[in-house]
Amino acid sequence: MQHPTIIAIYGSPRRKGNTATLLKEAVQGARDSGAVVEEIVLRDLKMSPCLEIYGCKEAGECAIKDDFQTVRDKILAAPGLMLASPVFFYTVSAHTKILMDRFQSLWVKKYWVDKTPNDQKMIKRKGLFIAVGATKGRKLFDGSLLTIRYFFDVLDTELWKALLYRRLDFAEDVLKHPDYLQEAYKAGKEFVEALKD
Repeated sequence: MQHPTIIAIYGSPRRKGNTATLLKEAVQGARDSGAVVEEIVLRDLKMSPCLEIYGCKEAGECAIKDDFQTVRDKILAAPGLMLASPVFFYTVSAHTKILMDRFQSLWVKKYWVDKTPNDQKMIKRKGLFIAVGATKGRKLFDGSLLTIRYFFDVLDTELWKALLYRRLDFAEDVLKHPDYLQEAYKAGKEFVEALKD
């Protein structure tokens, strides 16, 4: 069987923070199970926020030309998506949200141009979401999860699993929790098996 392809999106502004460390473990687990994983660090890209100019309303193609199109094409071509973001004000990071907002063009294509019925679901890929927050609030991840679910809906992606970690603030706090790292690694391996099913 062909090895599944996974796109791993690093949504943290910190290159070596807790979020990145956990995603790296998941990526390693996936690679150790035979997956081909391409890693994309959002902070390294040139990507404008959505300017809501609706240049996409004719054909569903974003009028702003930058690194978004490359990332979009890679995500849509892969059966697996890993996305990791820290929590900022109870939702995803600005880098992650910029990427999501640019997919408004895909929403326009799906629902305005192609006139896909809202109740028609076609799952084309699976997604693993990793979120890291500094506090222990009961609703810490509610905003991020709601955002992710709607984002994944536009991508025809099933939220296969969400790994949610509280009380990780400073850059190496996750190293004090080897069980978190093991869980992320194990999730990466299991994700590959899920993609094969």
